[in-house]
Amino acid sequence: MIRVIIERVIAETLEANYEQMASQILQRSVMASGYISGESLKDIGNPRHRVLLCKWRSLAEWQQWENSAERKELMEQMNLMLEKQEKITLLETP
Repeated sequence: MIRVIIERVIAETLEANYEQMASQILQRSVMASGYISGESLKDIGNPRHRVLLCKWRSLAEWQQWENSAERKELMEQMNLMLEKQEKITLLETP
């Protein structure tokens, strides 16, 4: 099992649009092979900074979803709402 941390900074005034798009992406990722769970958090000090904590069964299954045409298409729309490109960190237990 791996954990994926995704950090995003939403452009000003686009929070509502972001929430709708993030919900669509979550609905699609839940159906992806290897997805276990996910949680979306809002930074108390900067409400436009979001952190997603996801569990995947394996690195290969995460990479399959990350590189899928479906996610790439969704992220093209999402990227228009972000100040900068999302940051992804992959973690595993030692």
